[in-house]
Amino acid sequence: MKLLRYGPYGQEKPGLLDDDGRIRDLSDHVVDLSGDVLGPDRLAQLSSLDPASLPIVEGSPRLGPPVAGIGKILAIGLNYRLHAEETGGKPRSEPMLFSKAITALNGPNDPVMIPRGSEKTDWEVELAVIIGSKAQYVDEDRALEYVAGFTVINDVSERSFQKERGGQFIKGKSCDTFAPLGPWLVTRDEVADPQNLGLRLDLNGQNRQNGNTRDMIFGVVYLVSHLSQFMTLMPGDVIATGTPDGVGLGCKPPVFLKPGDVMEVSVEGLGQQRQDVVAYAPGG
Repeated sequence: MKLLRYGPYGQEKPGLLDDDGRIRDLSDHVVDLSGDVLGPDRLAQLSSLDPASLPIVEGSPRLGPPVAGIGKILAIGLNYRLHAEETGGKPRSEPMLFSKAITALNGPNDPVMIPRGSEKTDWEVELAVIIGSKAQYVDEDRALEYVAGFTVINDVSERSFQKERGGQFIKGKSCDTFAPLGPWLVTRDEVADPQNLGLRLDLNGQNRQNGNTRDMIFGVVYLVSHLSQFMTLMPGDVIATGTPDGVGLGCKPPVFLKPGDVMEVSVEGLGQQRQDVVAYAPGG
């Protein structure tokens, strides 16, 4: 099942994508796709619906993040072997954890805005895990039971804010529009193996990232279990699991985003994003 949210910013409605690629409205069945809808029982109820019985949404509406009311975005740094190598990172015994502010959330096809004072805005295609059930001290062998599904996230990063301005990564990860999420939440039953998914990012039609989740140092099961040892994971929480090699910082010489650029971002089986890069505008 592919769940999504469509409509103008702040007015999104719940929907699903049918087998013919048409959006079907779910408003008669759920108010929104927030945490209480993401548990296994509620997802089972939605999956039992006949998509043909749901109203078709005409046209091509804007898509918002596929989950509402997200409480936190947790992210893992240097979690792909080749990406760690390209940035000079060293192998770690435990995942490098940082967070992105929820104010960075963006629809999958909304513009990405270069922040004021930016010198080094970069791209990062990633597999995102969406938590479906409250998780505390979860064992690895049960970790996937707490996952509602998966989606695509572009972990947009301002490298000078991240690395040269003191403090932690969150400064370079949380600018407005820096967390395009979606296009849809693909439920766990439709993803046979989260550790064998291709990831791709094209910039202005040129391929920049082309990796696979099997290159992860710490896999999805480990990450869900590991994070639940330190904090409670709540339904709707997002885990961005790291990016493969090919980021702008790793280019020789480095390449960074500029207004007018176009990013196309995808994870195998989970859909594609497209973002126009725009200049900072007050109130934008």
